[in-house]
This record gives sequence, C-alpha cells and structure tokens, in this order.
Amino acid sequence: MNFRQRLSTLRFRAVRLTPRAILRMLARIWFSGLFYHRTLRGRRPRQLEFLPNEMWPGNADRGRAIINGEFRFVGQTLSEREALWRPKGVSLEWVEELHSFNWLADLNATGGEAAREKARELVGSWLETEGVWRPMSWRGEIAAVRLINWLTYSEFIFLNDEGALAATWMDSLARHGRHLKRLTYILDPGVERLTVLRALLYASLCLASRTGRFEKWSAAIAQEIQGQINADGGHVSRSPQAQFRVFRDLVDLRAVLRDAHADVPDALQNAIDRTAPMVRFFRHGDGGLCLFNDSNENENWLLDVALTRAEARGKPMETAPHTGFQRLTSNRSLILVDTGLPAVAGFDEHAHAGALSFELSVGRDRLIVNCGAYAGTREDWKLAQRTTAAHSTVGIEDISSSEILPGPMIGARPGKMSVRRNESAGNIWIDATLQDYGGIQDLNHRRRIYLSASGGDIRGEDTLSGDRTVHKFTARFHLHPSVKASSVQNGESILLKLADGAGWRFRATGGVTTVQESVYLGEPGRTMRSEQIVVAGATHGGGAQIKWALTRLTGTDAG
Repeated sequence: MNFRQRLSTLRFRAVRLTPRAILRMLARIWFSGLFYHRTLRGRRPRQLEFLPNEMWPGNADRGRAIINGEFRFVGQTLSEREALWRPKGVSLEWVEELHSFNWLADLNATGGEAAREKARELVGSWLETEGVWRPMSWRGEIAAVRLINWLTYSEFIFLNDEGALAATWMDSLARHGRHLKRLTYILDPGVERLTVLRALLYASLCLASRTGRFEKWSAAIAQEIQGQINADGGHVSRSPQAQFRVFRDLVDLRAVLRDAHADVPDALQNAIDRTAPMVRFFRHGDGGLCLFNDSNENENWLLDVALTRAEARGKPMETAPHTGFQRLTSNRSLILVDTGLPAVAGFDEHAHAGALSFELSVGRDRLIVNCGAYAGTREDWKLAQRTTAAHSTVGIEDISSSEILPGPMIGARPGKMSVRRNESAGNIWIDATLQDYGGIQDLNHRRRIYLSASGGDIRGEDTLSGDRTVHKFTARFHLHPSVKASSVQNGESILLKLADGAGWRFRATGGVTTVQESVYLGEPGRTMRSEQIVVAGATHGGGAQIKWALTRLTGTDAG
C-alpha cells in the first residue's frame, strides 16, 4: 500500500470513528484483560431446555478426514497438531471456519462412536486453549455461530455424558451468552450483529439460565431486519453472498422457532418472503450465485434447499432499484448488471469497485463473469480482486470507479448513478450512467446494453465523457474458465466456444481488442486460470466511445 492509500485510509477511518467504534476499541482492551473471563461467571445451566434440530447435513467425507486429523476448509488442508487452534499460513476464512465449529455437521454426518469421540476431543481441546477471550476465536460472529453449533449438536457430542468436560462445556455456553449480550451494545448494525442476536435467541430457548429473554431478542432481531433489508428485498451490503447468508439464517431461525413452538415475528416472516426472490434474482442458469461484491458461486444444492425451506414462491424481479441491479432475460440468455453505487459506510466491507459491470450466462453455461472473491493469505490479492480491473466493465488507467481501501472499506466514491430500462417486443435496453468516476468530478461512464428477444444478439456501448484530460481506458470482458477464446480475421473478432459446444462471436470498435490472461475465483478457495477480452484505447477531447457486440453463431457461422 503506497503513501497516498495510507493517508486516504487514515482519513476515512477517522470519519468512521463513531461513539460505538470508540466503545469497541475500549471494550477490546477490557476483553483482553487478565480478569475479563471472571466477569463472565454466573450460574451454570443444569440442562438444555430445548435441542435445535440440525438444519443442514454435513459431508461425511470431510468428517472422516477430520477423524483422521485432516481439516479441509476453503481450499486449504492442515493436519492436526498441537497448535491447531492457532494455525499459521492459512487464510482468515480458514481460521473462521475452524473456530465456528461448522464442521460438527461433517462429523455428525459420518456417525459412529469414533466421530463422537473426535467431537468431544476437539471441544475439550478448544475449551482448554481458547476458553478465555481471544481476538479471533471470540469475535462476535464466530462466537455466535460456535454457540449455535454447540447447541445444535449437543446431543451428538455429549450423549448422556454428565462428566467434567460436559460441565465445563455447559459453563462455556453460559459464558458465550453473557459475552454476546455485551456485544449487542457495541456492534454496529450489520450481518455480524444479526448473527449475534440470532445466537442469543437460540440461547434463550435452550438454556434455562437465559429463559425469559426471548421477547427481548426477538424484538431486537425484528429491528435489525428492518434496517438491513431494502424495499426490493435486497441486503444493504449489495452482496449476493451476504444476501444468501442472511436469507439462510432467517430461514433457520424461523424453523427453530417453529420447532420450539414459539411465535414467529411478522418481521421475520416478511423478511423471508422478500429476500427469497432476490436470492433467485442473483442466480445464474447453472443455479449458482453471480460474482458481485465479495461473492462466489456457492453450492447449488444449498441454494435449492434453502429456497425450498423458505416456502416463499416469489419470482425474481427484473429490476432491483433499491439494491441497484438489473436482470435481463431472453430465451436462454441471462444478463445481470450492477447499476448501483457502493454500499453505505458501515455496510461496505463486501463492496467491490464493480459499478456497471455485468455477467452473462447462456443456459447453464457462464460466458462473461467477474473474477470473484479471493479467499487466501495475500492481502494484495484481496485488494486487487476488489478493483474495477477484476470486473467486466470499463477501467480508467489505474483508477477504480470507487477507491478500494483495506479494512475493508470504500474511500472516494462516484457521485451518482442513473438508470433507465426499456422493453419492446421482447427486446430489452439498459441505459445507465455513473457520474464522477472514482470521485473525479465530471468524469462519467455511460453503459448501454441491449438484449434481443431471441437472446442471441447482445450489443453494448460504453461512453466516457466530461473530464477533458486524456485518459487511457480498458474495457474488460472476463471469460469463465470453461470458455475458449480465439482471435480470427486478423483480430477483428473473437470466437468464443462454451462448454456445451455453442459458439459466440465478439466484435468491438473504438479500441484495440486482444485476448489476455485472467483468473477466476468463483469457487471458494480455488484460483483458476481463465482469459479476458480487453478493448484498450484513450480519450480524445474529453471523451471516447466503445461499441461491442456478442452474437450467437448458427451452425453455418460456426463452420
């Protein structure tokens, strides 16, 4: 990170130094103190009043690997060792998965006494090394998910076991609840706060020492939902991944309340009904999620099961004006376009500089994509994959449409986004303009996309205007790894072959067109080689225009 980025980061962090942020800093000092764990003491629950049902089946193969001492998360595998709970050389996502205990589902799916003994052994090991507060293992979201998993798989772990370990574990359940309650006073609204409240609601149903607080946490969740779900059903973070995460959590919460014969708040039911269509909105023809704002494809079956359990039949809308996306469908072609500004400060941890980027799938095959979200140990890669260059849109020199800062957060932002949509006889036009690109006054990017009624004719026009400084620009069209590209007619057009053998032709004017290397991070923990079509040029007299087209080839054309 250069000096300018450091200065910008400090400036924007200072702006976000709210009373709650200051309180969190002070609380962290308190939490790390020698005696904080003593303040979590209290009455130990004698038993669990309610046992939540397992919501999502685990993977028996992963469970057997854990029994054998191998932990496989987000593309990385580590063998068990003494320092298991504080590993080195793994990503933050890997550590989060380890300490959340989501893998208890995998051991449960394996079944048998060996799996149960391994679960008990690992719980005991965690209590021994991480039983007191630590910055990572006791972070709000991780501690909350761990508490939910411990409650859900309590019978599997401690079947009729009333020994010393079970007593220590029950005491830790209560300590988790007391710590999470304190976090509710200092966490800003967001996914983490919603997860913490969900865990507290679980605890109010399961732990005798927490009964009587159901109404409090139920009301807090209803209020949190109201502040996070837009009128069109999208999550305020504008992240398809966060959208699905929140949606799935809400569906789980409703199921638990039903099993416990507790009242389901109207706000919870309404949120499920509104968020389900947006989850469908963000799905490609292969069933996976689109790759905007820190998202990956996710597992198709998981999306299918969650939507089935939601019991919400709402179809995806064509436009999501509050969340800022457009969906164009015709025949087998599907185009998803980011037509919104970055999420507001506080909700922009998932934000990428992908304004006016688009993705295209044809049937079950992805054609044009964004690069996706990086899950690894290299911070430079995490920053790079959030930049405009990692998206299928126009980049101007080395400037992103929004300033990408570590944290993660967004610095300088565009000024405004305007969008128009027209439809006639099955044909669809999208006309969107991003003003003040990268926070540069009067530097505008206008993108027009046309999809024919047949789905086989897609045309685009990108116009840069306003600022009279000469700017180099690059329009990028990242290709899915399954797509093969080849230049023909002396580079005047690019032939694209999809996985199913179908062919498309790409043409462009207004710049020099080449095929270059790219990467695809749509599958969690995997870095796959791919290609991108690049159209490069420079502005003249304060403007430039690129025209491009994607045309489906017939049998004759392909020959």
